Amino acid sequence: MSDSTLSCSVEPDLLATAQRIADSGELGSGIVAIDGPSGAGKSTFADALVTGLARRGRSAVLIRTDDYATWDDPAAWWPELERDVLAPFHRGHDLAYRPRVWIDGVPRLGPVELLRWAPLLILEGVTSARSAIAERLARGFWLDGPDSAARLTRAVARDGEDQRPLLAAWQRFEEGWFAVDGTRNRCELLTS
Repeated sequence: MSDSTLSCSVEPDLLATAQRIADSGELGSGIVAIDGPSGAGKSTFADALVTGLARRGRSAVLIRTDDYATWDDPAAWWPELERDVLAPFHRGHDLAYRPRVWIDGVPRLGPVELLRWAPLLILEGVTSARSAIAERLARGFWLDGPDSAARLTRAVARDGEDQRPLLAAWQRFEEGWFAVDGTRNRCELLTS
């Protein structure tokens, strides 16, 4: 469920925006969330932002909600992220968490990932800027991407035609989640 393979289909303006933000020095510490619907280019934007920050000598820890979310549990895993990532981050400790791995289409807890603490934590993915974290965010970015049909096409190209029904159901979940949570209204809108 990651957008990382979509770099060629994400508008160059969005990548330029990531570079501009990285170069600006605006992101020094705290938590930054990059949210929006699937297929909007969030992962590609996050990768460009982290790369741009690194070029400026500023390290960041990048955590993707895809490391937690599953088709059957698209959002209720948040307490695990709070325990394994957010609490240690706020204490200035290194992070240890277990991302999901998919074996024969079934999600399972993977091996422990150890990440060195950095003053900037970037959360990328659907529900990353949810209301539960809104007051703790240094910045929240929202990417709309193209219309839902084009985003579904992107997601199917990334994950495979056999995943189309699950991806379409995921889009319906997102629409409901974002409508109730009001996520987009709290974030800075990034357009391409």
